[in-house]
Amino acid sequence: MCGKMQMENWKGKFGEEYTDRNYMAPDEYDKLCLSRIGISRTKQIEDFLSGLRLNCILEIGCNVANQLLLLQKELFKECDYYGVEINQYAIEKSKYIVKRMGIKIVQASALDIPFKDAYFDLVFTSGVLIHIPPKNINKALDEIYRCSRKYIWGLEYYSKGYVEVDYRGCNDLLWKTDFLNLYLNRFPELKLIKEIKYHYLQDKKLVDQVFLLKKGD
Repeated sequence: MCGKMQMENWKGKFGEEYTDRNYMAPDEYDKLCLSRIGISRTKQIEDFLSGLRLNCILEIGCNVANQLLLLQKELFKECDYYGVEINQYAIEKSKYIVKRMGIKIVQASALDIPFKDAYFDLVFTSGVLIHIPPKNINKALDEIYRCSRKYIWGLEYYSKGYVEVDYRGCNDLLWKTDFLNLYLNRFPELKLIKEIKYHYLQDKKLVDQVFLLKKGD
């Protein structure tokens, strides 16, 4: 069963269990990040995105919209916010709060984003590319690139090359690699604005790679 757990399993009970584990208020999510890597997600947002002029933002794999809520709360209050999420349970679970905050979430995957070319000032992922099989990753990058007008922001597990990681006792569910390098090799016109690697406090071998890319002028 584990080897078959990819898109359909994220849409089903496996994805629902992930949602329940990660359903938390934005300040709780900040505390979780602080305990893991010594910096809050709010501080990362400020470090990477402050000063940018953004009117429309899309998150791929937004789950219950923790990241979007933090962005809206801390930095870009007047933006239009959208999310793409494959699991309908996650969409329903977050529906009340995101509707009240004006965030729009649609059910779709990173492999087929239902928006026009260059529709968003910023498109980003947070712990999502790691769950896309290597054979499909270029399709996801193509879709993200297509929908972005200005910036691509990534927050993903890092490794120099592709490494499959056991995820909750299953294979075929999580891979870490140098996602920044994947973007730059596939789209040479992208410009790297900033990159930081954060080592986990309890396991220095585990690293988050955060990077901001800009499309050529």
